[in-house]
Parts: sequence; structure tokens; C-alpha cells
Amino acid sequence: MTLTSSPSPSVKGTPGDSPAPRRSKLLSGLGGQNVSLIGALAVVLILFGVLNDNYLSLSNMQVIAEAATITGLLAIVQTVVIICGGLDISVGSQVGVASVVSAMVFTSAGSNAFLGMAAAVGVGVLIGALNGLVIVYGRVNPTIATLAGLAAYKGLAQLLSDGRAQGYVLNNDFFIFLGRGKIAGLPVMVWILIVVAVVVHLLLKYTDIGRNLYAIGGNDTAARLAGININKYLICVYALIGVVAAIAGILLTARTGSGQPVSGSEGLELKAITAAALGGAALKGGKGGIGGTLLAVALLGCLENGLTVQGINTFWQNVAQGALLVIAVVIQQRRSGERAVGLPH
Repeated sequence: MTLTSSPSPSVKGTPGDSPAPRRSKLLSGLGGQNVSLIGALAVVLILFGVLNDNYLSLSNMQVIAEAATITGLLAIVQTVVIICGGLDISVGSQVGVASVVSAMVFTSAGSNAFLGMAAAVGVGVLIGALNGLVIVYGRVNPTIATLAGLAAYKGLAQLLSDGRAQGYVLNNDFFIFLGRGKIAGLPVMVWILIVVAVVVHLLLKYTDIGRNLYAIGGNDTAARLAGININKYLICVYALIGVVAAIAGILLTARTGSGQPVSGSEGLELKAITAAALGGAALKGGKGGIGGTLLAVALLGCLENGLTVQGINTFWQNVAQGALLVIAVVIQQRRSGERAVGLPH
């Protein structure tokens, strides 16, 4: 008779246990992309903190947070549209339209802040839904459709405002509260970003809507065969972008004190796309998350502020953003194992 010995049960917590599995599980939970972003953010903070004594001060951190809020809002919804296989290059121009509308309606309605904000959100929904309709029923590539929107909505903001800042809203308590108020020590603008981020994160991670968005971006044919109404989802996603862009436009108005057709909104589309890509949103769809996007927004905000504090020409900030976007896309391509264009496997 052959005797077999059963393996002895492992004892948890013994001195001989290696912490490596626990570290591996922690890193896996954070995600390699997020760990890299945390490391890059730490390097930026340490570097500029050494170069300038005031860089890590509480007041400067609040300045960075406020400046990054509008970019953060747009990066969040840019992440959502990228996850489902789309893109929106017109978000900066949408912010400009919403900013102008909020200030002009506020002024013409006898300093009614809520009417001004409602008008801006309504216009945002219309613009976003229009983008979605052109893409879905016009069968236009999202990049081309929203590139056209970038020019068209910028022109619309300039036509409405005659190319000048409109209105003055800082004689209204609510706009002052939005632009300069604080709750529990944090600027109101930052709280708005946090609320939007939490809502969208929960939507993506814990609802059927989120799972369907990932499915559409991962394989739209399979998603269609599974009964997902892709057209409806895309139109709703672009309408959501319009709503959040309108919120960003209202915050821009509150922060600057007037409706801004171009100043303050130009270039936001590049920042939003860069943050989403750096945060791990695959530009071909089906992958991404809000946590990584917010880390990327923080990295971009800290880098931009550090360069400004050091007196470095702002043109270099554009160079840095472009370089970071290229780096993010290169990393995605390497990880996907996809063949480079024109090169053998």
C-alpha cells in the first residue's frame, strides 16, 4: 500500500511569510499606470519643492487645485467618451460658449445667477447631443465631427460675445461663492470636481451603464449583438460631455468674473485628452478609469504651476503637454503589443 502525505496547512502570519505577495496584490490593485503616475507626481513635487520654498505651501496647493478643476472636469468626461471608443476635441470651445451664455443671460435677466446657469447647461446639452447625432446618424468619424465642432463652437462664442468678455458676475453672491468660496477648507470648485468624479466613477464601475460603455469600446460588434443600443449610448455620452463642459464654463465665468469666449478655454481639449491618455484610457476604447485620470490631472497641474513659478516661458508648457501625450500613446501601443505603422512584427 502506498502512503501519500497531505500538504501541511499554511499558517498565516508566521515570521517566515514573505510580504511580497501582499505588495504584489497592492500594486495590482493600484494598477501599474497609477503607480507610475504617483511616482511621477512625487518627483515633480519634490523637484519644484526643492527649487522653490513656497511651492509646497498650502496656499499654492490650493491655487494648483483651483486651476486644475476645469481641466479635471473635462478630462473625466473625455475618459468616458474614450472608453466607449469615441473622442471629443470640441470640449474647450463648448466651455467658451457656456461661459458666454451664462454671463449674458445672467446680465439680461436682472442678475439672476440660476437662470444664467440653467441657460448654459441647456446650451451644453444641445451642443453635446448635436455632436452625438452628427457622429451616429451622419456616420462621421468622432475626431472629424468634433474637430469641426471645435471651430464652429469657438466661432459661435465669438459671434455671441462680439469677441469680447461679457457681463460681470462678481456682484452676485452665488457666483462669488462658486469662484472664491470654500467648504471645510477646500475651494467650492474642487468640491464640484470631487462630486462629479465620484458620480462618474460609480457609474462606470458599479452599473450596467458603465459595463455597457466598456463593452461598446472593447468590441462594438459584440456589444450590438448582445442587444446594447450603441446609438443611444453614444448620443447620451456626448450630451453628458455638453453638460459637464457647461459646468466648467460656469466655473470659468465665476473664476474670471465674466463670460470668456476664448480666453481661459482655449487649449483645454488638449489638456483633457492628455490627462485621459496619461491616466490609462486606451484611445481605441474599452479601457480607462477616473482614478488614473485624476492623478494625471494632478500631475499636469503641478507641472504647469512649477514651470510658471520658476519663470519658465509658458510656450514650454505646451511643448511638455504635447510630449506627455506622445509618451502616453507610445506606452499604450507598447503594452498592447500592436505592430508599429510601417514596421515588421
